[in-house]
Amino acid sequence: MRNFDLTPLYRASVGFDRMADVMDRALSADVASYPPYNIEKTGENAYRIAIAVAGFGAEDLNVEVRDGAVIVSGRKAAEDEGRTFLHRGIATRAFERRFTLADHVRVEGASHQDGMLNIDLVREIPEALKPRRIEIAKPAKAVGKLDA
Repeated sequence: MRNFDLTPLYRASVGFDRMADVMDRALSADVASYPPYNIEKTGENAYRIAIAVAGFGAEDLNVEVRDGAVIVSGRKAAEDEGRTFLHRGIATRAFERRFTLADHVRVEGASHQDGMLNIDLVREIPEALKPRRIEIAKPAKAVGKLDA
């Protein structure tokens, strides 16, 4: 894998350290494939993370927001020892997935249905950061001056 040195970004900018950390984490993160997930845009400022969690109940899952990230973890309670599987293709091993959130994105809620964990996100841009139109003032006309 390639290594990128982000040091020039740190010494040439102020306030972008979080973005550099996200890039560094993304470039050096292990690529995990379990459980599979989708990230979809559901509206202009709305998103959904859908994670396939077959075999997990809502009580086996944990969703929390910490340090600018959504952390999803699952741990299945010990199963009955009396069961004998001829084929076991549904993985129920413990997992942890981390999704870094952009600024002004918050978790609106989570739901579990039909083997899918859905986490709804919304981006709320503060009024101070929204574009606004600035009225251009017109110069006042001089009254009472005579041209000589």
